[in-house]
This record gives sequence, structure tokens and C-alpha cells, in this order.
Amino acid sequence: MNYIILDLEWNQSSTGEEEISKLLPFEIIEIGAIKLNSSRKMIDEFNELIKPQIYHEMHHITRKLIHLQMEQLEKGRPFPEVMEEFRRWCGEDYIFCTWGPLDLMELQRNIKYYRLEPLSDRPFPFLDVQKLFSIACEDRKSRRTLEYAIDFLKIEKDIPFHRAFSDAYYTAKILSILDEKVLENYSYDVFHIPAGKEEEVHVLFDTYAKYISRGFDDKLEAMSDKTVISTKCYLCHKNLRKKIRWFSPNGKHYYSVSYCDKHGYMKSKIRIRKAENDKIYVIKTSKFITEDEVEDIRDKQERAKKQRKEKRSSRSQNHRS
Repeated sequence: MNYIILDLEWNQSSTGEEEISKLLPFEIIEIGAIKLNSSRKMIDEFNELIKPQIYHEMHHITRKLIHLQMEQLEKGRPFPEVMEEFRRWCGEDYIFCTWGPLDLMELQRNIKYYRLEPLSDRPFPFLDVQKLFSIACEDRKSRRTLEYAIDFLKIEKDIPFHRAFSDAYYTAKILSILDEKVLENYSYDVFHIPAGKEEEVHVLFDTYAKYISRGFDDKLEAMSDKTVISTKCYLCHKNLRKKIRWFSPNGKHYYSVSYCDKHGYMKSKIRIRKAENDKIYVIKTSKFITEDEVEDIRDKQERAKKQRKEKRSSRSQNHRS
């Protein structure tokens, strides 16, 4: 299997008033990629400018960041043509690798706009090298800039940053030196969510489990689904009794704590997301935690209860007045 390290540059509307900006807020103007073999050695590269079809004026932020002029882009080829060549260049057996999750999302949004064949019709794994750097070198939660990571790892800066090819090049440099074990922490692209229950994602990592649901019409339907709200031990597959029932401090994230006689306290977190097809879907993660962490979640629940009570009291006072 090869690794395709991908980076994109894109342009956007200078006014935000065009109707088309709702369909395609970011038009890809450059694709840069590096191909590594299974030993993570560089074997090929891809670098193409794309001729704009939608936004013919360079947004000032884009121009300042990447130092590209519209005259240069006009010498490029249209996105469908470049995308077809890029697919052939990728080959058959590969995994995408990016610095953060946004590039794959915008690539697929451009693919959809031009009605090209999708990368996939369901969630698919990729390597978020930004996340892998955090797992390998920091606290697993922080998300650093690419240049910060290059400096941290003392990698030579031999070409300028902030162009698609150069950023793919540096991301490949980082990926090539990370420990093999870290690469097991792959991410899932969810531009296309599972179409049905049989396509839902259940995956086990070294320290947690992840579930990606099919689409629901609304949040109420999602939070009524048995699989969504279940708290089963992901190690021994036993249904667990909840010590802290599902609650939400903000209406978007939900938390619960359950207890397994064999493995201890398990925290589950649900994130409610909106898909490209306007359906609601759920990403649920579960991991085992300490008793101190249980108390932190219990405190969070109490604060959420207090806030709801204060809001109800405020609404009641406003109604009376």
C-alpha cells in the first residue's frame, strides 16, 4: 500500500454574495501531493495548478498567504481534467494522508460540484498527520501548525511553506519519521455518512472505541436510537449500567459514564453533526477513565443542570413581566 500525502490550496468569493458560493464556498486552485511506498520512502510527486471556473478574482487572504496571481492560474487546466489525472496518479492501493481533515472535505465538495465520481460513497479511513504528530510528540489533543511540527522535529526547511506541493512535501517528511505504531490511529472522513445501519462504522483503537452512525432526520431521532445511546463495554461486550446518564452541557455534545466490573469506568461522548445531505449523524467515542475523571464529568453535569435551571427561571420572570 502507498501513502498519498495531499495538500490543496483554494480560493473563495471576495464578496460572499454570489449564489454559487453556497454550493462551493472554496474553489480548489492547486493540488500538491507526494507518494510514499509501503516503507514510507518518497517515490513520486504531483503538482498542478487549476484554472478557475467560478471565482475569477483572487481573495486577498489567499493572495497574501500563497503568493499566487490569477494570471498564473489561467495557465492551469480545469478541475475535472486535473482530478482525472490525479486519480490515475494515485493508483489502486493507497491511503490518503493530510495535515488536518479539511483538505479531503473540500476535495470532495469540488468533486460533487462537478458531478465527478466520488472518492467513496461512505466513510473511509485516512491519516491525519496533524493528529498523529500530537499523539507521537505532545498530548494527543493539541493541533499545531505544520511549520511548528517541522521545527519541533528539527526537519530541514529547504523549500518555502504555504503552497500545496511544499506543504504536502513537509507533511510527508513528518509522516516518514513517525513510529509505525502511531499510524494505527487513523481517522475517518465523513463527507458521505453511512447510508444504512449495515454501513455504520465501529472501530477499536488502542485507548478508545469509535462509532459513526447512519443519518437521522433530527437530533431527537438520533438520541432515541438504541445503538447510539448504548453503553456496551468495547472490550468484553457486556451491557453496562450507567453511573451518570446521558446529559448535554450545550445541546451538541452528550456525555455518560458507565461501569464495567472487569474494566472499570467508561466515559462515552456523543457529538451531533450535520451531514452534506442535511441529515443528522452521530460520532460516539468511548474510553476508560479514572475515578477523578468521573468526578470531573459529574461536576460538568451539575453545572449543566444549574445553567438549565437559571435559564428556566429567567424565561419565567420574563414571561411574568
